[in-house]
Formats: sequence, structure tokens, C-alpha cells
Amino acid sequence: MVRADLHIHTKYSPDACTSPKTVVDRLNAHPTIKAAAITDHNALEGFFKAKELAKAYPDIIIIPGVEITALEGEIIVLGAEELPPKPWNVRSTIDFARKRDALVVAPHPYRGYGLGALAKAYRIDAIETLNAITSPEANEAAENLAKEMNLPGVAGSDAHEPDELWSVYTEIQASFDVDAILKAIKKGLVRVSYTEKPMRF
Repeated sequence: MVRADLHIHTKYSPDACTSPKTVVDRLNAHPTIKAAAITDHNALEGFFKAKELAKAYPDIIIIPGVEITALEGEIIVLGAEELPPKPWNVRSTIDFARKRDALVVAPHPYRGYGLGALAKAYRIDAIETLNAITSPEANEAAENLAKEMNLPGVAGSDAHEPDELWSVYTEIQASFDVDAILKAIKKGLVRVSYTEKPMRF
């Protein structure tokens, strides 16, 4: 079983300030959450830096990810170590992910640049049903959308600064391996949860 925060931003997102080193250090220090997806806005530098730093710790895992600002709304790709070609729209981003056995997640569908009900028009793999900086009402609407689409729900802190890390997590019934984690998410072997109490450093 793996506990993962599947939506984290580093300083390589224009609206975030967390360094990749901070992500890795705090992941290493956390007693139970040992996996994280770096999902910077339209950028992979934060993932590559965190992945390199994480090599020093055999018990933590960094999942490749990116939050693409597509024409229709934001969409997360998990499992690809390259950016999709521009221009970015949802359909071409999904096609890109499919060719790489990557996973497509609709983040915070009812907040900000979320896809909302438009997600129903696409072959998405999972819905972010628990986003830590989204209102309970919007998360509930996302949960209902996931049920309607018969898709798994995942959780992400959407952390933009260090104190926001690990506020929620996804429990995944998988071995400690990126491919196994992604396959388990797609199969719906997941459960979302709030962290009992925030970690302070």
C-alpha cells in the first residue's frame, strides 16, 4: 500500500515557492506518506530535480506529472517525462498520454480552470475528488462527477508552499513502483483521505 500526494507544485510553477529539495526532505521525514507527484504548471523541471534528489532515499518515490493549461481547462498527466506538443487542448493532451501509457486526471473540476461537466466529453482516467485548497462543496461536486463517470477519485494537496504539503493523500493498493501505482489508480484501487494532523517542521 502506498500513500501519495498526487498534486504538488514547486517553484518551477509561476505561482508556487516550494523547492524540490523541500518536497524530498519532507517526504523522507513523513512517517507514512512516501510518494508524491510533482505537477507543476506546464513544466517538468521541478519533477526532474526532485527525482534526482530522491535517489538518495530508497523508501520515497517521485511520480512524474504536469498540470497542463489546456484551452478548455486544466488537466494533469501522470507518468510522462515530457511535455505534450503545443497547442495544448484536452483531446490532444489525452492522445499524448495514451501513447505513453500515462494517466489523465481532471484536477479540481469545479474550481478555477477546472473542466467541470465538460470532463464527461473526454476519456479521462480519474477525477480529483479531494483537493485541499478547494471548497467542500466543489469537492463534493467532483465526487459526484466521478461517480457519474464511473471513475476513481484521487486526492492532492495542490500545495504551492511548504506548509500545504501532505494535507490530503491518496491511498493506493499497489507496490512501491511508479507503473504499479498508475495501473492501480486506473483500476480504482484507491481511497482519498485527509491527513490526521499537519506535519510541522
